[in-house]
Amino acid sequence: MATCETTDGHETHAGNASPAPRGTTVLFALAAGTAVANVYFAQPLLATLAQDFGIGQAAAGAMVTATQLGYGLGLFLLVPLGDVLDRRKLVTTQSLLLAAALAALGAAAHAPLLFASAAAVGFLAVVTQSLVAYAAALSTQARRGRVVGQVTSGIVLGILLARTVSGLLADLAGWRAVYLASAAAMLLLTLALRRVLPRRPTTPPRMPYRRLLGSTVALFAAEPLLRTRGVLALLVFASFSTLWSCVALPLSAPPLSLTHTAIGAFGLAGAAGAAAAAPAGRLHDRGLGERTTGGALLLLAVSWIPLALTQRSLWALALGAVLLDLAVQAVHVTSQSMIYAHRPDAGSRVIGGYMMFYSAGSAAGALASTTVYSVAGWGAVCLLGAAFSLAALAVWGLSARSSRPATRGCPRNPASGSEGIAIRQ
Repeated sequence: MATCETTDGHETHAGNASPAPRGTTVLFALAAGTAVANVYFAQPLLATLAQDFGIGQAAAGAMVTATQLGYGLGLFLLVPLGDVLDRRKLVTTQSLLLAAALAALGAAAHAPLLFASAAAVGFLAVVTQSLVAYAAALSTQARRGRVVGQVTSGIVLGILLARTVSGLLADLAGWRAVYLASAAAMLLLTLALRRVLPRRPTTPPRMPYRRLLGSTVALFAAEPLLRTRGVLALLVFASFSTLWSCVALPLSAPPLSLTHTAIGAFGLAGAAGAAAAAPAGRLHDRGLGERTTGGALLLLAVSWIPLALTQRSLWALALGAVLLDLAVQAVHVTSQSMIYAHRPDAGSRVIGGYMMFYSAGSAAGALASTTVYSVAGWGAVCLLGAAFSLAALAVWGLSARSSRPATRGCPRNPASGSEGIAIRQ
């Protein structure tokens, strides 16, 4: 059997994973997208929540903050457990607890319970990333990028469609119906996952929990590829968040004055762009991960040209949203495929650590864009988004140049998409 040796001497075995059926991959994508959508449901509901609980809108906004903080903690504290526990039990337990937290949130009678439940929902919604690592572990090396791309597409669609679904359900049946319906969906998905997932596809290594968390930090400190892809995630999702956290402000203001439903419809354009990036995983599997990243980052920078014309043309906004989300999704899929292929022995830890960069970039983009808009308007926001994009392109260019001599003549594994992995028999 072929053995892959990474540059730091870690060995993994190629070809020991049995390919997951297509239906299982679809279930992974559906479950991951549904789980992550819970993090974003509250954004269109803040005014209603403030009214129902008798708190200010700023205080209601703390619910979003609580959810995001819970998600960040979950990335660090829960996702790495996939490397040392039975992933089937971990995923189904997290999903079941997430359904319970959603039910508690939907039934919350007081503001403290609302905030506590929101934090618990964010903390447990990281089952999304556990599913990504699990799907990668069940895939053959030759198809891993494609599978990761399909599951990640489900995640991005969940993020982009969450606000639209939340607004529609709240209009039809009230805000509590949003969370109660999601709780029911997660419960059904938990039952499906428990039925479909293999009982014990791998024998996890034993490692104390404290050492497990420390090893996540050590991995990113030691591995240049992980650090580079983490920085790219931070910058790319800062650009992504610059658009989606701020675009409602110029759209709702005169002269456009669009309704919340109309504004939410532009998320569909972004979803179309994310879906169009599905081939990125297949390109990674063919050894074209670096080229795909470079092309996507260039497209990301270009997308801000039509976005700058938003106040003149809604067609320009739609075009820019498609291009931006296509580019972000292509980089995201390629990066996750690369880092897992580079350290499959620590798949949950590297994906959890990578997603912490993602969360930091999303938060930075949201804060910076709304601040810049209040001071200098939409044109300055577009310059900010373009600056994040160009910075990411520069980081990629420097890393691609410096990594070429690092291979030292070792043959490159086209399925992995990473430099520094040699194949030996």
